[in-house]
Amino acid sequence: MSLPLEGRSAIVTGAGRGLGRAEALELARLGAAVVVNDFGQPGRDGSGAASATPAEEVAAGIRAAGGRAVAHTGDVADHQQARALVELAVAEFGQLDILVNNAGILRDRMVFSMSEDEWDSVIRVHLKGHFNTTHFAAAHWRARSKAADAPVYGRIVNTSSEAFLAGSAGQPNYAAAKGGIVGLTTSTALALAKYGVTANVICPRARTRMTADVFAGFQEPAGDGSEGRLDPLAPEHVAPLVGYLASPAAAHVNGQLLVVHGGMVAVVERPRVAAKFDTKQDAFTYDELDALLTPHYADRPTGETFAAAEVLGLKHE
Repeated sequence: MSLPLEGRSAIVTGAGRGLGRAEALELARLGAAVVVNDFGQPGRDGSGAASATPAEEVAAGIRAAGGRAVAHTGDVADHQQARALVELAVAEFGQLDILVNNAGILRDRMVFSMSEDEWDSVIRVHLKGHFNTTHFAAAHWRARSKAADAPVYGRIVNTSSEAFLAGSAGQPNYAAAKGGIVGLTTSTALALAKYGVTANVICPRARTRMTADVFAGFQEPAGDGSEGRLDPLAPEHVAPLVGYLASPAAAHVNGQLLVVHGGMVAVVERPRVAAKFDTKQDAFTYDELDALLTPHYADRPTGETFAAAEVLGLKHE
């Protein structure tokens, strides 16, 4: 029996460790040939010298298990290195079918304490990094579709965060970048649908190098693992959803946002209009807006904003 991704090729960025590594291994398990991308800096804030080791070790592991994989150690936030990444996939495997954007860094700080560099660096790696790879992958699929005069197979899985959905007071740069990725994804989904390409975004929760302190108080399962109990925050809970979204089975899933962790997947509904007010004149005045909006917000719970903090309470039942 053939595997769902047999004959397909994929790029996974940030795949040397954590979520990206688990996703690359899952795509390979499902039959895809994988370009394992990782810039390899040791610090979760993007500090330290770049290293080829993380990407090469994951690629070697895939090959040792009988799969096809090649490492790419470039910086996806660099436009030309992102181009080279897509070109490598095409050169090695004939074409690109799947793009999983996962690479990122953290530089947490309250908004009143955050430096310009702390803002710029996080936006650069997360949001620009997602754009760069998407740009070159989209151009590849568009060219193939036009040459064939028919839709092609293309899948994009982008990585946002519950920090965007719920609002994270100490992560204005990260939350903004992750919100931007959602906008990029929905725009891309609409733009590329006619070429046969889907684009979806996940908000994963997992215990990784980047979140080690965040989940420090969440205990891992007791025992040596022989009991088969998987850490509820293990990246392996996230990887199967990425594999599904990359597969032919998800052909009708496009422009969607899903929260995933610990044996649970939640489909997040798009925003809805809660109320609408019309002026009784040619244009609103301050007094009219005061008379309409002030009562509307007067009885709302203190602290309630557009952020959906309730997503943080989602868990496997």
